[in-house]
Amino acid sequence: MKKLINDPLKVADELVEGLVEAYNGECRHVGTRSIVKSDIPEGKVSLLIGGGSGHEPIYHGLVGRNLADGAACGDIFAAPPPNIVLEATEAVNRGKGVLYLYGNYAGDVLNFDLGAELASDDDIEVRTVLIWDDVCSAPPTQKHNRRGIAGLVPIVKLAGAASQKVSSLAELEAVAKKAVLQTRSVGVSMAPGSIPATGKPTFEIDEDKIGLGMGIHGEPGVGEIPMTSADELTAQMLDLLFADYEKDEEVDALAPGDEIVFFVNSLGATTMMELLIALRKAKAILMERGLKIYDVIVGPLVTCQEMSGISFSVTRLDEELKAYWDMPCQSVCYSKMEGHYGG
Repeated sequence: MKKLINDPLKVADELVEGLVEAYNGECRHVGTRSIVKSDIPEGKVSLLIGGGSGHEPIYHGLVGRNLADGAACGDIFAAPPPNIVLEATEAVNRGKGVLYLYGNYAGDVLNFDLGAELASDDDIEVRTVLIWDDVCSAPPTQKHNRRGIAGLVPIVKLAGAASQKVSSLAELEAVAKKAVLQTRSVGVSMAPGSIPATGKPTFEIDEDKIGLGMGIHGEPGVGEIPMTSADELTAQMLDLLFADYEKDEEVDALAPGDEIVFFVNSLGATTMMELLIALRKAKAILMERGLKIYDVIVGPLVTCQEMSGISFSVTRLDEELKAYWDMPCQSVCYSKMEGHYGG
C-alpha cells in the first residue's frame, strides 16, 4: 500500500508532532510520545487515555475540552511503553489522582499497570477502567476478557465530561465503569489495513467474504459470511448487539423507551456514503424496537489505516449519563455542541 511518509520507523513520532500542530496550541507534546492539554486546572481529577498509534484520529485525538486530559501514545499498533505512560501521568496529574481509561489489550494492560506502579512511587494515585465493548470477542459471562473497540469514543466522551464535575477519583471511576457496562459494539471487515513500516496487510480475507465480528487489527470474530447488502448486514450486526444485552445478567435487555447513543464508525476505507446508508437502516430497526436515539455519531473515528469495515456501538444512557453527554466537547477527533440529537 502506498503511503505518504518519511522514515517508516518514525511514523508514530512524526504523526504526534503533527497532531500537536492540529490542536493549534490547545495541547502540547510531552516527553517521548505523549500529548496533554495545555491548560489543566489545579485540583482536577485527571483522565488519561492511550494506546497504539495507527488508529487515528483516536486515541490521542480525544484529548481536549471536556474530554481526556492527555494520551500516552504507542508505536503503530503497539501499546505505549511504561516510561511513556509515566510521562503522561506526571504531566496530567493535578493532585487529585489520575484515571487510566483504555482498550482491553494485553500489551496495554501490562504497560499501563507498570506505569501505574511507577506513578505510585511518585505518590500519584492511579485507578484503571478497561474498555471491553466488543461483543464478538467473548460471551457476556466473560465480557471482562473482551477487546476494546469503537465504544471507546462515547465512553471517553462521558468520562471526560464527568472529570470536569467530580471531586474524587472514585467518583470518576464509577462513571467510567457505568459507561463501559452500558456500551456494546460489533464490527465487520471487508479488507485489511496495512503496517506503514512494511506496507503489508494486517490480515487476509476473500473478496466475496465479510469478517463478522472481526477486531480492529484483524482479530477473529464469530466467522466469515458471504458479502451481502448494507441493509442485511446492518440487521445482522444489530441482532448481535441486542442479543448481548439480553444474555448479560449484569444489565437489562434493551427495552422500549431506553435512550441510547448510536455510533456508526468507519475503520478507515469505508466511505461516509456507506455509513449513512447503514445508519438509515439501523435507525429504522432501532425505532421498530421502541428505542429512543438520544444522539448519533457517524464517521471514521476508530480506524486501522485503510481497513475497509464498519462498526456499530450502542451506549444506553441514564439521567446521570445524559447530563454528561449533553456537555459540549471539542478535540481533533470528536466535537459536539451542547445538547443532543433532536434536543
